[in-house]
Amino acid sequence: MRASEKTRRLTGLALLTAIIVVLQVVATFIKFGPFPITLALAPIIIGAALYGPKSGAYLGGVFGVVVLLACIMGWDAGGSVLWNANPFLTAVICLAKGALSGLCAGAVYRALSATPLLGSIAAGIVSPVVNTGLFCLCLALLFHDILVAWAGGTEVFYYILFGLTGINFLVELAVNLVLAPAAERLIRYRKKM
Repeated sequence: MRASEKTRRLTGLALLTAIIVVLQVVATFIKFGPFPITLALAPIIIGAALYGPKSGAYLGGVFGVVVLLACIMGWDAGGSVLWNANPFLTAVICLAKGALSGLCAGAVYRALSATPLLGSIAAGIVSPVVNTGLFCLCLALLFHDILVAWAGGTEVFYYILFGLTGINFLVELAVNLVLAPAAERLIRYRKKM
């Protein structure tokens, strides 16, 4: 890799890192249910498309660190409950779901990059599915008692789908789909440079 390309890559990743931190800190205080919404997936997807799956995993990991800090500091009430119950598992979940959502978005974009708009849309779908899906799966497997308590007598699957993550997931997915054409244009412009 040429020095100028390496510099552009590092600059782009630094800029996306800053955007992710700011968006997720702001989003920590926007809630539709017990957990904050995720606004940082769009820059993760853009970075994964521009720089590849490994960079997507890095950017997703940055998002995961911010989410973990919100759990530790009590900004995320649901995450704080999980942190107090088991800090190690909470850290693993936060970091893994973020990194894997970026990695998968990058892999899907790369696989469909012959049609950049389709790649952007598919990555925009995959990222929140992986992020939310892994969170729900880990919550059901590793924090089942807490999940049952939160459900308060409601059937757990129904609670996960319609109470815990349903609205958040739909908003995250909608944001990604609305931004997909703009992201595709940004990616196309950057790749022409």
